[in-house]
Amino acid sequence: MSGNEPSGFTVLDLISLDLKEQNALGLRCIAGRAGLGRPIKVPDLNRPGLALAGFYESFAWNRLQIFGRGESSYLEKLAAEGSFASIDLLFSYEVPCCIFTSSLVPSQTFQEAAERAGCPVLCTDLNSSEFSGRVIRVLSDIFAPKTTIHGVLVEVFGIGILLIGDSGVGKSETALELIERGHRLVADDVVEIRCVNGSILMGQGANKVIGHHMEIRGLGIINVTHLFGVGAIRDKKQIQLVCQLEDWNPDKVYDRIGMDELTMDVLGVKVPKLEIPVKPGRNIPIIVETASMNERLKKMGYHSAKEFNQNVMRWLESENARALYYQEQGWNPRPPIRDDRPNRGEIHLKDFS
Repeated sequence: MSGNEPSGFTVLDLISLDLKEQNALGLRCIAGRAGLGRPIKVPDLNRPGLALAGFYESFAWNRLQIFGRGESSYLEKLAAEGSFASIDLLFSYEVPCCIFTSSLVPSQTFQEAAERAGCPVLCTDLNSSEFSGRVIRVLSDIFAPKTTIHGVLVEVFGIGILLIGDSGVGKSETALELIERGHRLVADDVVEIRCVNGSILMGQGANKVIGHHMEIRGLGIINVTHLFGVGAIRDKKQIQLVCQLEDWNPDKVYDRIGMDELTMDVLGVKVPKLEIPVKPGRNIPIIVETASMNERLKKMGYHSAKEFNQNVMRWLESENARALYYQEQGWNPRPPIRDDRPNRGEIHLKDFS
């Protein structure tokens, strides 16, 4: 299941969004309530200054129309002159809605024209720049391409790790042990992933009603929030590493050095991937924790496997250079022999060339 736009996202849905703190839009409808069901089809904004002046070529009518202080002042000028032709022409297009920022309220004539056209007129206390930044951020998240994946998403040492694998391989049990160790659960069983800004994968639970619940075979459904507290959960998290759990296959050659960097393509974004074999005696939660810390080191510019490989290569090169030097000098180096003869107070080393 994937798509590039939400199904039936309307102006009413925008007003009804439960946004907190720095994301709050503070929208309220002051006219045109009959049009609150108009769909919002693109996550973009438009300042209709040129349209109000009569220039409607390339008019982006399908975007949210933002009226700031400049547009409001021009509307007041039109009202004083009794010129309403450009306003009527504006509402001849099926614009999603008109939003007035900085607590500005349009004239009664503008509101009556919006009522006749069935176009919602909204108002917010935020200034134009602040509101534009917030609404673009909100719409970009809503309209982001998305998909759902069967797996478990956890946050381990600040790294968002997606656990995937066949049913019954132990994903939920691994996540439960990680939660017991102080890490946090984001989603269990079904993870909804959105691609934000074309390069960031944000994961969350597909259903908020059953979010932060886990299914443990033999135990049933548990509520992680009630059992471990609110510190053990998180609503959403960027996916930075994928761990695929699979039953141990003795015929498969697993990476033992760490030089083979696998990736998984999710919505066009390549995410680092690890294949972790599962069998009795392997402590998978500790392996996942170590993988998380190792991934943090990689993001800081330190790659353990690459450094190990470079050290081995330097050692081999130094040994080869030493052997070549001895050959050029005609030496046949032998290890020194300890001289531990009796009646000697010192130990002598003899060097045979």
